[in-house]
Amino acid sequence: MVDYIEEDLCEEDEENSELFEHYRFTTNPGQKPLRIDKFLVNKIENASRNKIQEAASGGNIRVNDQPVKANYKVKGNEIITIVMSFPPRELKIIAQDIPLDIEYEDDELIVINKKPGMVVHPGHGNYTGTLVNALAWHLKDVPLFHSEDPRPGLVHRIDKDTSGLLVVAKTEEAKNFLARQFFEKTSERTYNAIVWGQVQEDQGTIEGHIGRSFKDRRQMDVFPEGDYGKAAITHYKVLERLGYVTLVECKLETGRTHQIRAHMKHIGHPLFNDERYGGDQILKGTTFTKYKQFVQNCFSILPRQALHAKTLGFVHPKTKEFMSFNTELPEDMVLAIDKWRGYIAGRETE
Repeated sequence: MVDYIEEDLCEEDEENSELFEHYRFTTNPGQKPLRIDKFLVNKIENASRNKIQEAASGGNIRVNDQPVKANYKVKGNEIITIVMSFPPRELKIIAQDIPLDIEYEDDELIVINKKPGMVVHPGHGNYTGTLVNALAWHLKDVPLFHSEDPRPGLVHRIDKDTSGLLVVAKTEEAKNFLARQFFEKTSERTYNAIVWGQVQEDQGTIEGHIGRSFKDRRQMDVFPEGDYGKAAITHYKVLERLGYVTLVECKLETGRTHQIRAHMKHIGHPLFNDERYGGDQILKGTTFTKYKQFVQNCFSILPRQALHAKTLGFVHPKTKEFMSFNTELPEDMVLAIDKWRGYIAGRETE
């Protein structure tokens, strides 16, 4: 029996496919002992034995939830799971000398602070100018980054107009090791967001399945627990109340497409200036012309959804030490927050 498991790994770029494929097999009771790499080559279409062995070396092949080596011999009534990166697509990557904000780099990985407006990897309408194009230039001497693979080293993503931290693997072993952490949700990520309205509770948890909207395929909606969508959990904490908007921290327990954007809209607090989810309208406040002009000025300062991937934590694939990174808020969010602080101060002195 085979069960193909499709899994989102992050707040991903809209309309982009998954980075990894996940398979689950249950062996027959009469299964004769057979090397697991041979077993999986026979089970997975177009999978090479080398690719399967790379997955095993990264701890991404498991039998009854325990990692095994490529020479493990499968037996009857065993549950086998495997995580592998998708095979390269026929899309040549153009290396481009695009500046990168590098937070950390070693022989195994690189941590990038992505600027807003940059697409992570090439796709329809964005074949150049992406983070992968920039990485292809920066890492042109690294074997993993070859021109035939549009997603080299990527284990997670963030939206085009979301800023913040991303980790990129520089070896196949590091890619498999990091991918397992994101798949098993042992990596740690927090985001800062400006949302419309006064969030009443100082902290809380949003739960609700996330799936493609029936009305607009570019959006994700939140659905009751059931067959449609995938379970999603977001923990939030209020950082600062700013009149008609609130600065919050969101911690992802899961990583679905547009999770924070969809969940915050679901509880009545769309992200500030999030065009796709209605946050680019004046949703709270007064009807005074002066106030409307103030909000439009904020939109001009922050011409995107107010979302920043602020912290990132994971276990290093080589040293096995936990690494943690924290970035400052980008200038556009800082300026918008300062304007709202000034607005509140002005109201209090009236």
